[in-house]
Amino acid sequence: MELKLLRAFVVLAEELHFGHAAGRLCIVQPALSMQLQKLERELGVTLFERDRHRVELTALGRTFLPEAQAILAQAERAVGLVKAADAGEVGTLRLGFVSSILPVYLPELIRRLRARYPAIELELKDMPSPEQLQALRSNRIDIGFVRLPIDDRRVTTQTVLSESFVVALPDDHPLAQTEAITPAALADIPVFFLARRFAPGYYDEVMGAFRRAGHALQVAREFGEFTTMAALISAGMGIGILPKYAMSAKYDNVAIRPLAGPDLQARVGLAWTEPESRLKQAFLDIAGETAQALAATA
Repeated sequence: MELKLLRAFVVLAEELHFGHAAGRLCIVQPALSMQLQKLERELGVTLFERDRHRVELTALGRTFLPEAQAILAQAERAVGLVKAADAGEVGTLRLGFVSSILPVYLPELIRRLRARYPAIELELKDMPSPEQLQALRSNRIDIGFVRLPIDDRRVTTQTVLSESFVVALPDDHPLAQTEAITPAALADIPVFFLARRFAPGYYDEVMGAFRRAGHALQVAREFGEFTTMAALISAGMGIGILPKYAMSAKYDNVAIRPLAGPDLQARVGLAWTEPESRLKQAFLDIAGETAQALAATA
């Protein structure tokens, strides 16, 4: 059954006037009559009582009308859904992320995404960068937020978030009295740091920057999560070097001081392996806008 026949039936049922209905459909009256006759032949019933003076729905026509309206509405929804999917406005993205973007960046990203593209669904998976790379290669996630740099030619990356480093320390530590902490001040103090196996490029960049500054960083203990590191600092068990946003959550008895040099930024990037789609591009756009907004308010 052709949709145009259903549309002709519905419009005439609403107008109950061939001239008005034909005008709405942008066709001539004989064409409208032919479409209705074809529909009635297909159904094997009479839908309208009509003569030179009036047009009325039959009892069968009244029964058929809401079903025809529902079919047309469903067809319109289907067309709208396909167009929205083609424009990247609907779909599901499986998203991996490093936990340090949880306190500030990720909630703001989700708010912006829902406001602009409410039909895009996210499946969120908290995992370290090397695990995300494996998940991307095995198609278990679509996009990952990873700590950069990474060394994998099979993965495409785009930096979305750059943040400075801070030193987190117990608020009664002598270095808490300074406005900023230099590498020289940390030369003889072993610190907490993210374990290399969780972000090899990140680890090597920081260690290399300290060596170039003439003060090799001593690691007292390595961690897989910044939250664990922060909790132990709050308990007075040591000091740590972390990206700024990783310490956005408030911890008791912890002082946060900028790391004054070397010239170093902690970078988080989007990573993917499959070809770009409009859905991914829509997400990339929102991710970039979110990072810019946070940078403007930092």
